[in-house]
Amino acid sequence: MKSIIKAIQEASIKIKDLIQIGDTSKSDNENSTGDVQLKLDIASDVIIENIFSKLNNVKAIVSEEQENIINLNKDGKYLIAYDPLDGSSLVDVNLSVGSIYGIYEKDFQGCNIVASVYVVFGPRIEMLVALDDSVKMYRLFNNDFIYIKDIKLNEKGMLNSPGSTQNCWTSYHKNMIDEFFNEGYRLRYSGGMVPDLHQILLKGGGIFSYPSTSDRPKGKLRNLFEVFPFALIYEKAQGQAVDGFKRLLELKTTHIHDTSACFFGSNTEINKVLETYKKHE
Repeated sequence: MKSIIKAIQEASIKIKDLIQIGDTSKSDNENSTGDVQLKLDIASDVIIENIFSKLNNVKAIVSEEQENIINLNKDGKYLIAYDPLDGSSLVDVNLSVGSIYGIYEKDFQGCNIVASVYVVFGPRIEMLVALDDSVKMYRLFNNDFIYIKDIKLNEKGMLNSPGSTQNCWTSYHKNMIDEFFNEGYRLRYSGGMVPDLHQILLKGGGIFSYPSTSDRPKGKLRNLFEVFPFALIYEKAQGQAVDGFKRLLELKTTHIHDTSACFFGSNTEINKVLETYKKHE
C-alpha cells in the first residue's frame, strides 16, 4: 500500500504542474458517460496510468476517462479505480479541483474497497488518505507531502452542499434541503465534488447530497471512481454515506461506470436523510 500512496503523491505533483501550465480547452473526445473531455483530463489520465503501470502490486486499473479495465499484473493484489481530475472544468475559472482514488481487493465492489485517497488542487495541495481506521491529511511542502492531522467529523455540522438540477428534485428532497437551511445551515457549493466534500470534512460536518432526480434517476456520480472512495473516507471519519436508504458501500457494481444517488455527511444530517427517504420508499 505504501508504494501506491507514494505513486499517488508522485502523480499529484505532476498534475499540479500540469494544471498551472496545461491546456484548459476541450478535446474532440467524450468519456463513457458522455462528458466532453478536457485536454487536462486526458493528460492527467496519462500521468496516472504511466505511474501505476510501474507497480508490481497493482493487478488492474480503471479510469473514469476510459471505457475498460486495464490489466497490469496478474499476480498483483490491488485494483485501483480513479478519477484523474474531478471538476476539471473549474480550472478555467481558477477554482479548486481534485483527483480521487479507490483501492480495492479481489474485484471492483464497494464491499472490497480497502483504502481511498483524494487530492485537492487549490491554493494549497492537500491529500486525504483513508486507511485502516483513520483519515489522515497531508499537505504539500517543497514537493513533499507532510502529515498535518487526523480528520474526524462532529456529530452534527452546519454546511449544506446540495447538488444536481434543483427543478428535477422530488418534493420531499426539496423540503428536506429547505429544512436544513431553515435550521441555519450555510450553503457551500462550488460544483466540484472534491472541494465541497473536503470543506465539510475540514469544517467538522454537514451534508453533501446528489440525489436521484427526474433527469438522472440513478444519480450522476460514479460509484467506483467517486462514490465508494468518499463513502469510505466519510465512514472512517466517523460520519456516514448512504444512497437515501442504505450504506453506499453495500451497493453492488454491475458495470464499471455505474452511478448512484449519494449523501455524505455527519451523523445528524445523514440520519435525517434516512428518515426522510424511508417515508417515501
